[in-house]
Amino acid sequence: MGFKGNKSSLPSKPCVACGREMTWRKSWAKNWDDVKYCSDACRASKSKAVVNAAAKK
Repeated sequence: MGFKGNKSSLPSKPCVACGREMTWRKSWAKNWDDVKYCSDACRASKSKAVVNAAAKK
């Protein structure tokens, strides 16, 4: 079953790509400091934006 405690006390931080608030997950426990994106879609769109910006220069 899922977490039954007070979920509002879990740490959270914004997604680098879209700004959506991400709440801590058990699967991210070992690398929470390295988590930057809320989804694979944000990770993909961010990398495309960086590549496009570099190509324009």
